[in-house]
Amino acid sequence: MPSRRTLGYVQLEWTCPNCNSRNPGPVKTCQNCGAAQPENVQFEQPAEQKFVTDQASIKAAEAGADIHCGFCGTRNPATASVCSQCGADLKEGKARQSGQVMAPAPVAPKVVTCTNCGTENPATTTICSKCGAPLPRALAPSAPVQAPKAAPATMPKKPNWLLLGGIGAALAACCLAVLFLFVFPAATVHATVADVQWQTSVPVEAQQEVRHNNEQGSAPSGAYDVSCHTETKQVCEQKTIDQGNGYSQVVEECHDQDTQYCSYTMTEWQTVNTYTMDGHDLSPVYADPSLTSDQRAGSPSESYTVYFDTDKGPKTYSPGNLGEFQQFQPGSQWTLKLNSVGGILSVEP
Repeated sequence: MPSRRTLGYVQLEWTCPNCNSRNPGPVKTCQNCGAAQPENVQFEQPAEQKFVTDQASIKAAEAGADIHCGFCGTRNPATASVCSQCGADLKEGKARQSGQVMAPAPVAPKVVTCTNCGTENPATTTICSKCGAPLPRALAPSAPVQAPKAAPATMPKKPNWLLLGGIGAALAACCLAVLFLFVFPAATVHATVADVQWQTSVPVEAQQEVRHNNEQGSAPSGAYDVSCHTETKQVCEQKTIDQGNGYSQVVEECHDQDTQYCSYTMTEWQTVNTYTMDGHDLSPVYADPSLTSDQRAGSPSESYTVYFDTDKGPKTYSPGNLGEFQQFQPGSQWTLKLNSVGGILSVEP
């Protein structure tokens, strides 16, 4: 049976649209400019999740969604009956959205830089420890980064272009070395075809019993000697749910997940023998094995090899198809382009 348990409550935060200051979730007006939190400004997960432990915060988190006054828009706690700002009856108000599963907070830097004085502050704080200015939200590395650290009376640190240039030069040198060794031609040699060789293979297949053990899912059609069993394991997922009052409820939802495993036997075509032939001419042939009534010939395969004599020693080349292979008449002359380690890059008549 599905189960759900509450792990605790986390204080959220919201960003003032008027001055871009971050505010603790339970605070209903901006701590920097005094503007009230509008209804359309959503709560966000903080840079670091910490469960609240004091009973007053837990009680506030459990109280339900806050209500925006229908007359002045002020945000009031769910337990209020009249607006704290204008005294209007909150029956005409609108409760904030709640119950939504919040997206995980992006992995953010551990510090955020004050845009006013350049001081670094922990990402969990909302006010600069040095000048008192509101701090911007700490962004994940993939997002636009904050201004670099800079003290008011000092110049920003310049990049070490010499070090960066050295690293770049080393990487470029490695790439060029690989290209020169394996990709770029380093030598051109004249070659004579000394020999050619082909090899062909024809597999013979027969139907045989094949046992499959503990395969996930149902047994396929045609299987026999089938035995299946179900393994059950508990799968749990942690969710953060917006309470609509500046807090989120962190819950763990678990359910049983059944997976079926089956063992069975299938009659399948299996290779029981392979007939190979080889020769040193340009006309490969394939074996024609004698088959019984319960056998069949599988897909044939072939390989081709050309042996060259050059002034740099013997070289070996493998044509990709029969048409190319049959061009290499023994005694014919060719030009080979070699890389720095002696491998053949191209073959030209």
